[in-house]
Amino acid sequence: MHTNSGFFDLQVNGYGGVDFNQDDLTAEQLHTACAALAEAGVAGILATVITEEVDKMALRLSNLMKLRQADALAQQIIAGFHIEGPFLNETPGYRGAHPADAIRPADTDNMKRLLDAAGGLTRLVTLAPERDPQLQVTRMLTEQGVTVSAGHCDPSLDELKAAIDAGLSMFTHLGNGCPMQMHRHDNIIQRALSLSNQLWLCFIADGVHVPFPALGNYLRAAGIKRCVVVTDAIAPAGLGPGDYTVSRWNLTIGPDMVARAPDGSHLIGSAITMPQSVQNLMDHLDLSEADAHKLTAENPHRAVGV
Repeated sequence: MHTNSGFFDLQVNGYGGVDFNQDDLTAEQLHTACAALAEAGVAGILATVITEEVDKMALRLSNLMKLRQADALAQQIIAGFHIEGPFLNETPGYRGAHPADAIRPADTDNMKRLLDAAGGLTRLVTLAPERDPQLQVTRMLTEQGVTVSAGHCDPSLDELKAAIDAGLSMFTHLGNGCPMQMHRHDNIIQRALSLSNQLWLCFIADGVHVPFPALGNYLRAAGIKRCVVVTDAIAPAGLGPGDYTVSRWNLTIGPDMVARAPDGSHLIGSAITMPQSVQNLMDHLDLSEADAHKLTAENPHRAVGV
């Protein structure tokens, strides 16, 4: 793909061997990751910090913010931060790779701590609407211009509608962050699809997180104009298959560029790149280059207003 295609990725946990969630992230490492992203044609990302104890998340955000401020390339590539957690549904299956011991109900005090640590750079927060009492955090974020996304969650249809009324406008990696086995009709995927005229729906297009036939169905149901493709990339993205250690996990990444838990029970992000995602959309779903560009460049900008 053309390097000037200007991909904008709303969910990048790491890249090029660099983990944005490591406690000792250095300026050199951040620059290396941003240079690798730029080389892959990525014009911008939201650097994603995932569930940990709130103190740790705050330190990681603060460090990322300071390192970004000191590097012109990082300022160009990192348009802001995506805070994914810790206010998620702790139930196995729904929490995915997020550590159960750090997941907690949403509260405004801890949300403010994370926002302050990020120095005004938070653009997107993923939370479980059913774990946000009276939707206080959703309202607070919306009032501050931060995009709120549902993810790793199982709200009822009424709960999801109420969250939308409070400002929720997106769904994080739909088809993932939920159990492999669910009710065949009344499930979170169907609920989100039914509200796609009010939500931006994000998907991972590696063919494993969501098999291509299902992804094609979802894109048709919601319409390309309401969908976004993200990579959910972790540190090994851009490096190829191999054995890696990321955060709490020892991972083996195969030719499909998918990161799996050691016991194979669930996925832990992906190692796919944006150019590979676009190629998949065109090769497996017969999308035009223009539609692939909408999903990976135009729509992400619109969805978060960056």
